[in-house]
Amino acid sequence: MSRSKGDIAESKACEFLISQSFKIIEQNFYAKKLGEIDIIATKDKIYHFIEVKSANEYETAVNNVTPSKLSKLKRSIDYYLQIKKLDVSFCIDVIIVVNEEVEFLENITL
Repeated sequence: MSRSKGDIAESKACEFLISQSFKIIEQNFYAKKLGEIDIIATKDKIYHFIEVKSANEYETAVNNVTPSKLSKLKRSIDYYLQIKKLDVSFCIDVIIVVNEEVEFLENITL
């Protein structure tokens, strides 16, 4: 997927989250040698670390959420919490964007 398509998907994801009363804390947090966290948001005192996936078909986007990707994301989250000195409740979420449709998969597990 091109960077511009990814940016559009992340923008749609942020719009969706804001419409659901989330507060966007940060976007595209890059943990050197670990990976990137697409969106960091909070709601009800819980941090949500969100991976955004986009494709022409839902199945393609979902299948891009691999165990390897989730493992890198978890390490990036640990790094983020450490450098920000946060001791908070959190979960890992995925937002799937296909055309104009946005699906929120909350609290996925590794």
